[in-house]
Amino acid sequence: MRQQDFELEKNNDPTAVPKRVALVRRDVSLRVDAESEEMVMSAPHLVLREVIAFELLVAFLAAYSLVFDAPLEQLASPLKTPNPAKAPWYFLGLQELLHYFPPLVAGVVVPTLIVIALIVIPYFHINVRREQLWSRRDRPALLAFGLAVAGLLVLPAAFGAWSIVATSFLVSALMIACFVHPREEGWWGWFCQLSLPSWIMIWFVACATVLTLTGVYFRGPGWEFVWPWQ
Repeated sequence: MRQQDFELEKNNDPTAVPKRVALVRRDVSLRVDAESEEMVMSAPHLVLREVIAFELLVAFLAAYSLVFDAPLEQLASPLKTPNPAKAPWYFLGLQELLHYFPPLVAGVVVPTLIVIALIVIPYFHINVRREQLWSRRDRPALLAFGLAVAGLLVLPAAFGAWSIVATSFLVSALMIACFVHPREEGWWGWFCQLSLPSWIMIWFVACATVLTLTGVYFRGPGWEFVWPWQ
């Protein structure tokens, strides 16, 4: 090799081209480059989009309020109590639970367990791997699923919470259908690829929606079950 084919120069980047010999001292750590992928900073990229979405929402609500009046009732009077006395729609699901369960259970225990579950679920190892629910078609998984479904059906049925029973039955039936007829394409394949935390979230949202709709449209005087058109 001739002298002019290479030239000695100082460089602290061991990944530079052409390759060079690097001397690493004990008090110096090597810099490891991350995989090349498209990344943007949260600010200003994400923050700017959130601000724009917020301003559009405020403009829409302002325009909507000019066309439609708020569904307000008459002035509050201690001489006339509305029947039924309903909470705001976002609390009607909780008020519906108070109709079935004791106040301590419906107002403290159930909401606390739901919040704790929603916090803990993202840290499950099954959520890290994002495995589909029936990726392991073994007997322990089926046994655990059967016990969980039985608990979700028997406990609400004991208190007469049939809306929760019906919702849990439909969600569990959909999960069993994905086990019996698994697919990988189409909208049915999307259901079959869901992981256990996703199914738990679907069940939670479905129960909250059913309870809220029941409290809004199917509860009449005396908190009795009525049809919306009556």
